[in-house]
Amino acid sequence: MKEQPNLSSIKELSGGDTDFESLLINIIKKELPEEIETYHNNLSSKNYQLAADNVHKLKHKISALGLEASYYLATDYENELRENNLSKKYDFEEVLEAMTNFVNKL
Repeated sequence: MKEQPNLSSIKELSGGDTDFESLLINIIKKELPEEIETYHNNLSSKNYQLAADNVHKLKHKISALGLEASYYLATDYENELRENNLSKKYDFEEVLEAMTNFVNKL
């Protein structure tokens, strides 16, 4: 079974402060689609170095949504992109889709 996004990291970070949790969730809801769009634009333009930078930035959201294995996948993919290698693209896209679906339901 694939890893599922969750709020455990956010809840742990907030220490039970629901206002802080809401703030973090709202930041993710705002920034995630923008960061994914920028990543896709750089990827389709074959700007793989910039796409790698986008993946690096997205790792913060991956971590915040409790996706430990996906964080390591993103790290590998980021390094591959720097070598113009897209072999982990499909797996990474699945992570982005899972995150988007999860965040849209929050």
